[in-house]
Amino acid sequence: MPDTEELKQVILVRKDLKLPKGKLAAQVAHAAVEAAGKTDRKLYELWKSMGAKKVVLEVADEKELHIYEQQARDSGLKTAIIADAGRTVLEPGTVTCLGIGPDSESKINRITGRLKVL
Repeated sequence: MPDTEELKQVILVRKDLKLPKGKLAAQVAHAAVEAAGKTDRKLYELWKSMGAKKVVLEVADEKELHIYEQQARDSGLKTAIIADAGRTVLEPGTVTCLGIGPDSESKINRITGRLKVL
């Protein structure tokens, strides 16, 4: 990866769950931390030094979320599926979001570039 290439992380959130704002924020944070923790240490540190860019995008439902998860994995991207513990508004095990990366922006955009910002 060229030194000048931008790095970012993307979090995909299920739109069909209509999560309250606080719950949504917590789930996105879980995905960001979990996916970043799976990333190569050098890449992680470089991403952090560049400002740790994150983008939150929406998908229709769990089926679509898993399609993007598979595409990201097939492209060699680190991913993290988040399933809720079920202590508040969701049933235990409800899949809420997917963290992808951090990695090169161009590599992630090939997978998620057509999705809408949440």
